[in-house]
Amino acid sequence: MDAKLANPAPLGLMGFGMTTVLLNIHNAGFFPVSAMILAMGIFYGGIAQVIAGIMEFRKGNTFGTTAFTSYGLFWLSLVAIWVIPGTNAPNGGATPAPFMGFYLAMWGLFTFFMWIGTFKKNRAIQFVFLSLTVLFFLLAAHDWLGSPAVGRLAGFEGIVCGLSAVYLAMAEVLNEAKGRIVLPIGEITKA
Repeated sequence: MDAKLANPAPLGLMGFGMTTVLLNIHNAGFFPVSAMILAMGIFYGGIAQVIAGIMEFRKGNTFGTTAFTSYGLFWLSLVAIWVIPGTNAPNGGATPAPFMGFYLAMWGLFTFFMWIGTFKKNRAIQFVFLSLTVLFFLLAAHDWLGSPAVGRLAGFEGIVCGLSAVYLAMAEVLNEAKGRIVLPIGEITKA
């Protein structure tokens, strides 16, 4: 008899949510990027989400595996994009903003299709993926246009996106721990 497996989604959602909030406090113009953001990007946004994705694989959840592993690797690649230019790597200069816009737009496109994959899931996860889609396209627009106003707007939108993931993570933890709905997530009723 197989032992009951823990739900890895709260770990992945917290890694994503907290890291997203902290980076977007920067994007909104409150603080510069620091080692704290880089460390969160590597360890909680990156490695913790990859671990959650591997755990979702064990549970047979293709959506969770794809989401958490991909976004964990997004955080690791983002930190690498910022750090590698300082290592004197071959052609290690900073990525030009317009090219970075394409990187972010590709993540927006990926996230848009993942959002479609949430349509039979709860409303909270739908909001996380919709707001993340908007965030990626706002960040791409910021890099393409060079507009500080679009960057600040993306920052505030990213804070909302990240907090929605934190809410969903805590709802899943508390609802399971209490055996009842403590924090509603807008479950879809199956007809």
